[in-house]
Amino acid sequence: MTSRTRARLTYRDYFAMPESDDRYELIDGDLWMAPTPIPEHQIFLYYLTKLVEEFATRHELGRVIMSPQDVVLADDVVLQPDMMFISSERLNIIRWGQYVQGAPDLVAEVLSPSTAQLDRTIKRERYARFGVREYWIADISARTIEVNVSEGEIFSVAGVYGEGDGFESTLLPGLSIDVRNVFESARI
Repeated sequence: MTSRTRARLTYRDYFAMPESDDRYELIDGDLWMAPTPIPEHQIFLYYLTKLVEEFATRHELGRVIMSPQDVVLADDVVLQPDMMFISSERLNIIRWGQYVQGAPDLVAEVLSPSTAQLDRTIKRERYARFGVREYWIADISARTIEVNVSEGEIFSVAGVYGEGDGFESTLLPGLSIDVRNVFESARI
């Protein structure tokens, strides 16, 4: 279960905190701490990221970044998506040596028992509000990937894909994800 503080913080307060191995996010001024992800989470994330990164690099489309990486969406919202894609046209939002300032084009979150509710609700809403164009939610227990696409400041669910299904990213045409192959590559 994640926990949060009661003090209202800004991203300046967040970045002034002492360095720690703990993972924190700032949501509407509240500091949220999440436990270290389970091994299955990290293994699946690696293989999903590798697939997107290889495609983006081969076609010179932009950069893929894996967590932990701070993304400043507002003065009081700093999130750490599991994986993000930033298109070549928007690479200026990467503040090298610091953080990402603004919404990535694509964000993926891999659900963990401690973060699933937050990823499906509050973070989903913040990603939509601040301009993420496509949001994937990978559920390693159900062996599915839910694809959400932007409709202004909200997401609509384009589909929930399980083993035997595949989908093509609306944001990265030609990037085809075979859900079974990702899980089989990860061997989970």
